[in-house]
Parts: sequence; structure tokens; C-alpha cells
Amino acid sequence: MKPERSAPARPGSLPVLWLLPLQTALVVGVGLLVTGPLADQWPVAAEDGINRSLAAHRGGPATPFSEWLSLLAGTQSIITLTALAVAAMLVFSRGRWLREAVFLAGAVAAQSAVFLLVTLVVERSRPHVPPLDAAPPTSSFPSGHVGASVALFGGLAVLVALRPRGERSWLRHALVAALLLIPLLVAFSRVYRGMHHPSDVVGGLLNGACTLLVMTHALLLPARPRPLAHAAFGTVPADRLPAARPASPDGAPRRAVVVRHPHGCGAELAEHVRDILRRHGYTDQAWTATSAEHAAGGLAERIAEDDTALVVVCGGDGTVRACADLLAGTGIPLAVVPCGTGNLLARNLRLPADPAEALEAALSGETGRIDVGRIRADGFGSARFTVMAGAGFDAAMVGDASERVKERLGWAAYVLSAVRHLGDPRMRLSIRLDGGPVRERRARMVVIGNVGSLQGGLPLLPDARPDSGRLEVVLLDPRGARGWLAAAGHLGARVLPGRAEPGPGGAYGTVAGGALEYFSAVHVDIRFARPQPRELDGDVIGTGTRLSAEVEPGALRIWLPPRTPCTPGEQGRTAAAGDAAGEAGHAEPAAHTAGG
Repeated sequence: MKPERSAPARPGSLPVLWLLPLQTALVVGVGLLVTGPLADQWPVAAEDGINRSLAAHRGGPATPFSEWLSLLAGTQSIITLTALAVAAMLVFSRGRWLREAVFLAGAVAAQSAVFLLVTLVVERSRPHVPPLDAAPPTSSFPSGHVGASVALFGGLAVLVALRPRGERSWLRHALVAALLLIPLLVAFSRVYRGMHHPSDVVGGLLNGACTLLVMTHALLLPARPRPLAHAAFGTVPADRLPAARPASPDGAPRRAVVVRHPHGCGAELAEHVRDILRRHGYTDQAWTATSAEHAAGGLAERIAEDDTALVVVCGGDGTVRACADLLAGTGIPLAVVPCGTGNLLARNLRLPADPAEALEAALSGETGRIDVGRIRADGFGSARFTVMAGAGFDAAMVGDASERVKERLGWAAYVLSAVRHLGDPRMRLSIRLDGGPVRERRARMVVIGNVGSLQGGLPLLPDARPDSGRLEVVLLDPRGARGWLAAAGHLGARVLPGRAEPGPGGAYGTVAGGALEYFSAVHVDIRFARPQPRELDGDVIGTGTRLSAEVEPGALRIWLPPRTPCTPGEQGRTAAAGDAAGEAGHAEPAAHTAGG
């Protein structure tokens, strides 16, 4: 057997950037503890004495030296030094250090963003000693000077430490040590000059260090080698992929209808899609573009013709949803080219992130069947969905995300929007599962899912599978900062290696101190006491007081990457029944389990 081949390892793993909101929550939690329950406890209670002692012993060279350090870590100095360092890296490396430059600038910017968000929640006055500097309008916790110095000088230390080793290793170690010493000196200077309590500078060090850790993993450290093809249960070497099918059994060219979102699928990607389809025998291609009025383009008219063998959707979850709504129950297979903001269906089906690779991997595999959900909502009517429907916090976040920001930042735009809605009021609602008893609840968000993972693999609905014949529901109801931290910690623990937990199981379950409550059903009916914002696969569907959903098992036929042999546990999680209507004489297997 030939050894498995993979693409060269590439630096970084961008999905870990979703940890920045968790970092914000962590620093907020520390700040609320310091200003709340721990304010009268040691060692926080002893901080005033430290500030008074340092103020009483000011003098000599320490005062001008501390002033120089505070100026060095000031906003203007940090911005200027960061710009100079980034420019120098780009100029002297002739663009070869672009990733390093983005890392440094991103670390400084991310630290500043987290700092500003924390100061909006945590309010703390400056120490009660004569200050040597003018106090900025922000909260004393955390120290912005210290966090910025960690991001800049600590970031430079990381870049020096990761450079290829040379003969003068002692010089590298000395430079790294000197750069790491600067933030510690800045921390001392801020306390010495009466600008911060000791715990404020500890918060600044924590904020800067966490930012560097996230940005280093996101942009600098080698990611795992990316296989040339992905499979739902793992990976398949490229040399073991099935050969492209050149034509139908009778030798006639096969017809593919391509639905293209004009913003997500540019001219270059469109040409790649054409080439891949030709190589797989789809030489008869009909293309149609989406619009604001027609989310599926002219797909309805195209599939009315009897000879459509494949529908390819080049777009995001909203475009896929609109096309799946038309294709469900027809038996016409769908292939996804993920080029939208979230691409959650493609992620849960374990398609490659690269759009062209996703199409190549899918058409090299087999067709299977996945469930779709049908939603009914007052003021909207009904429609099918493939990913998730929701109301409350998530719908407000989706609706408030700027289209311009989404084009520039992708799914990170939703994070910025989410921060603005953390304080939204809770909803009063009732939920009924499969005609059972009505349960009264309060929640900030309700999500009904056909799949379970968000960006970065965050398992919002850990039991959800697109071939289970059921829908999974989660109510998110964190109470205060501790509740948000508990919910974030519970979900984050499922992503970290070695920390996977079983799903809630059964009909329902409550975790994270009541912040998360899970349900599972075939039919879900939710009613709200007041009109709430609602969304469907990332598209806002307006406010209303009702959201009803039911599953349509195996309604959508879809192309999936090749499978590797399953372990016994994985076999038990695979759908039991497949569709016998194969293509080109091949039996169609059951859909691959997205969570396998």
C-alpha cells in the first residue's frame, strides 16, 4: 500500500481565533471577582497598602525611569512602534514575513479590543494615592499599558524565539529575555506611579499573554498536515480516491446546474468549478446567479427539466438552504462549494474549507442522504433548512452583523455583533416536544439544529447529526458574567483535545449550572411571550411569536467525500438505512455521520 500523502504543513490554525471572545469573558470574570466578592479578601484587600507604600518612597532615578516606561507603553508609542516594526519586517524581508507582520499587528489590535470590551463591563477606580500621570477615562482594570506592552514586546520575543536557530543562540536568549522584561518593568512603573492597583497590572499581563497565545497558534505554529482529500470519518490518501467518472453509463454527457452567488464565487473560482465538473463528466453545464429576490437563482426552472444529474451550489449556508428547499424529495443530488461567511453545513459534513477542494473531494466520493428541517413561523410561512434555526440572541447577532464587515472578516463579524447583544433581555417562552407537555422557560437564545458544530468546531449541539432523523434544541440562559463563563467553559471544554464529553442524551438535559438546556425531538413547537428576532441558516426572517420545526428524514441527496473504514463505534453512529437508487450503477450509501 502506498503511504498516505498530505500537503505540506502550513503555519497557523485560524479557527482558534474564536477563543478571543472566551478570553474576553475570562478577563471580565477576573475583573468582576476583584471588584466584587474578592474586594475585601486578601490579597486584593492589601493592595491599597502596597500603593501607599510605593507612593511614600518615591524619589531618585526610579521616578524618571518609571515615567520613561509609561511613555514607552502609552497608546501613541505602541501604535508608532508597532507600525515601524511591521513596516521593517515587510520591507527588509521583501514580503516574506507577511504572516509575522500580521501576527504582530493582530496581537496588538486584538489585545486593545479585548481591553476596551472589558473596561465597558468592569468599573474600577484608580488607587487612592497621588498619581504621577493624568488618568485616562477607562477603568483601572485591566492595565492597558501593561497589556499593550505584552502584546508588542512579547510578540517580538515570540518572533525572535521562533526564528531558525543560528550559532549565536546566547544572543537570541538574551534578546528574548530583554523583550520579556519590558512588560514586567512597565507593570511595576504603573503601580509605582499610582495609576493601577497590583491586580490591575496582573489583569493586563493575563490579557496580553492570552492574546499572544491565541495569535501564535492562529498564525505561527505549524498546523497539522492537511490531507489532499477529506473524508467524513477521517481522511483518504489522494492516490486512493475513486477515479473521476467521465460520463453516464450510456456515454452521454451529464448535465449539471450550477447556482452561483456572485459575491462569494468570483470569476477565478467559477472557472475552477467548470474545470472540475468537466473532468467528472459534467460537460453540459447550466449556470444561474442568485440575487436578493431569488436566493436560489433560476434553479426551480432548471430542475424542471428531466435531464438534471447534479446541482452545484457555490455560496454560503443561505444559498445552500434556498437550493435544498427546492431539491428536497426530488432525488437530484447536491454538491456544495462553500464560499460564504459561515459554511456550517460544509464544516459539519467535513468538506475541505477550500471551495474547489471541497467540490473535488465530494465528486470523488459517493452520494448519501441527510435530513432537512422544515420551519414554520408566523409572518414568514414555511421553508426548509439544513443547518440551524433560532431566535433571540443568535438572531439578533446575525441581523446586526454588517455586510461590509462580513466581507472583510468573514464569520468573525458575528463575534463583533454578538458583543453588542450580550446584555439583551431574556425571553419568556414555552416549548413543546412531539406533542408532549408544554414547558415554560426563560432564555436568551433558542437554537433548533440539524447539525451541531459552529465555527472552529464549537459544539453548540453535541448530539446533532444530519442523518439522525431528529432535531436537537438548546436553550441558552446564562445569568450574569458567571453564567456566560460557565456556558463558554462548558462548550470550550468539548473542543480541547482530551476533553470531549458525551452529549446530554435522552430527551433533554441541563448542564453548566443551568446555563444550557438540551432537548431532542422530531417535532418542536416554540411560542414566545413577545415578538423575537428569528433566523434561518444565517438569514433573518423577521420578528414573531412562534417557531415550529419538524424533521424530514433523508430528504436531501448530497455528494460527500470518500469514507475511511469505520471503527465499531463509528459504525454504530452511521445511519442504518441508505437509498438504493445509485448513480451510474453504484448503490447509494447512507449519509456519513458529521460528528463521527
